[in-house]
Amino acid sequence: MASMNQGSVARALVIEDINVDRVILLRMLQKLNCEATVARNGKEAIDLFLQGKTFDIVFSDQEMPVMTGPEAVTKIRAMGATEVKIVGLSADFGGMEAFMRAGADVFVPKPMKLETLESMLQDVIHKKNMRG
Repeated sequence: MASMNQGSVARALVIEDINVDRVILLRMLQKLNCEATVARNGKEAIDLFLQGKTFDIVFSDQEMPVMTGPEAVTKIRAMGATEVKIVGLSADFGGMEAFMRAGADVFVPKPMKLETLESMLQDVIHKKNMRG
């Protein structure tokens, strides 16, 4: 836990309803020394923010039961979470427009490559360390 106090560990929220996709992303995040929290739909993600949880980066699937990814992104931004980087994920390239309209920073088609994930996390950690 000492490394977390040094600001070198990114805190990620993974919003994904499909177990296999969730496990793959979590394993990649673990390999990159990232602390990850899971929400199985957009409503669970919103509930985490309402509880005061904070994250450096959010990875959100598009189509989920209860609340979709773009709906969750819109609500997260409306709650004032402007510093968190939000990444929209979908196997459907049509998802890019929905995520970008909702306020996501980036759209990445599934499956995400480890190199892409590592680059995003390095950027987030760098910005986190610059803030203090």
